[in-house]
Amino acid sequence: MQIFHAADYGVLPGRDAAAPLAALFEAVRETPGEKTVRFLPGVYPIASDACQKRRLFITNTAADSEYTGQETPHLGAAALFLSDVCDTNIEGNGAVFVLDGKATNLALVGCKRIAVENLEFRHAQPDMHTLTVTKKGPFSVDFEVDRDTSLVFENGKPCFIGRDYRVFADAHAASAHWIGLIRTNAPQDVRRVCHPLLGAVRLTETGERRFRAYFPCTARFHMGDRFVLFDVRRQHVGIFVDRCDNVRLSGLKQRFNYGLALVCQCSRDITLSHAQFAPEPGSARPLASVADFVQLCMCRGKITIADCLFCGAGDDGLNVHGIHFSIARCRGSVLTLRFMHPQTHGFDPFLPGDTVAWIDPKTLLETGRAQVAGSRLLSETEIELTLETAPGADLSGLALENVSACPDLDFCGNTLSRIITRGVLLTTRGRVRVVGNRFVSTSMSGVLLSDDAKSWYESGMCKDVLIKSNVFTRCGETPIRIKPENSRHRGPVHQNIRIEDNTFTKYPGCWLSAKSTDGLYVRGNRTFKKSSIRLTGCTNVKTDETRRV
Repeated sequence: MQIFHAADYGVLPGRDAAAPLAALFEAVRETPGEKTVRFLPGVYPIASDACQKRRLFITNTAADSEYTGQETPHLGAAALFLSDVCDTNIEGNGAVFVLDGKATNLALVGCKRIAVENLEFRHAQPDMHTLTVTKKGPFSVDFEVDRDTSLVFENGKPCFIGRDYRVFADAHAASAHWIGLIRTNAPQDVRRVCHPLLGAVRLTETGERRFRAYFPCTARFHMGDRFVLFDVRRQHVGIFVDRCDNVRLSGLKQRFNYGLALVCQCSRDITLSHAQFAPEPGSARPLASVADFVQLCMCRGKITIADCLFCGAGDDGLNVHGIHFSIARCRGSVLTLRFMHPQTHGFDPFLPGDTVAWIDPKTLLETGRAQVAGSRLLSETEIELTLETAPGADLSGLALENVSACPDLDFCGNTLSRIITRGVLLTTRGRVRVVGNRFVSTSMSGVLLSDDAKSWYESGMCKDVLIKSNVFTRCGETPIRIKPENSRHRGPVHQNIRIEDNTFTKYPGCWLSAKSTDGLYVRGNRTFKKSSIRLTGCTNVKTDETRRV
């Protein structure tokens, strides 16, 4: 076992760590055998413009069309970057990395048998800003900007400034639909609303970090309202795990990230435990992530997420899914596949020996299967897939799913709160266990089983799901929703779903809604009002009487 002391490479608290970190991890990569990297406790500043830039294609992030003419799509900085590193433990010992500027916190690419523990990531003056209503009149509203934001007035408008950004407060006011709103009487609830400066006819400066906006009507505002404004492009992420095997992330704290907090893509056997993806105590920011906290795409093996805190997300808490590819051409045993969603492309998720299935986009049912002989990227958006034998049927109009890239998932003992959309979004054929979690305040369902081949193109059907001993509080209109996006029912899409011993409180609709599902088993659940379940096109359903909380 070789020990690498980060301090020996110039990675020291109080000094910019970008260049020394690159040298440290290059030495680790070139050293064979088992290794341990140790950091001293302390605070390590990292300037984004000192980080090396790399082109990374990351699922569910900014589309090519979202970049400006001066930017190279998918080119971005990563503060900690490890490529092709094996048999390595990284011991953070409570080290805090503070990024100044827009960058990915940590990227693991092509790594095997690697563990990262007890690190913390923060951002200095990130491009996320909170406007609090401090005064309201019939035609004007006074706002105060959070203490972490630098605010100046330019051309009669408030402008947020920081490293890597300079943006007017009313930017995208006419189109922004992702803005977060937190009411004073519901501090754990965050909802998507229109921009707070939509319709403002004039803006005036009233003091340090304060300004007044004039409106024809101010009925939608309340004293103490907090509006969270942020760059929604998802140009960077928190932690990116790409084409890795056997990764353990333990005791990590992410206080902010510019996109998805953790993306695992085309990787196998991942464990995330005892993590905190949440604002630091006393932070002026109520959200820790611009988008989802965890996104799993085309992964394999076993994924374990246990005993973590997820607080304040601009999208889902967890989204686990595959990809429905469009079959553009078929020439004998050679298919040309196309990525259909503009935010996901540029990588090859197929391996020789994989099983693929043809999927009818209207019914979301299989129509046949084949085995993969080989694959290669033709471009950012197309893959050439060679099958072991030619398909025996016409594939026109069908989608293709990689059945082998469907991980098992254990999501246990976690707490999710202040989630702007759904708590857990499941679309995987693997064995799924959602057990012993607390879902507190998701504006949409706490758990959603989806599947679609016409919008986000996220596959696939669920075959074995247990939802047990969870607590759902203020989780949308329907806390658990089973809703495959099939436009035509020709049989069950999801199968073998067991919902047992959960507690549901404070929801306005029914607590369970299910569609096109076979083998739905419901037992021992507790609700705060008379039980209600909505079923459409479901078969082999077994339910008992729910108990009142």
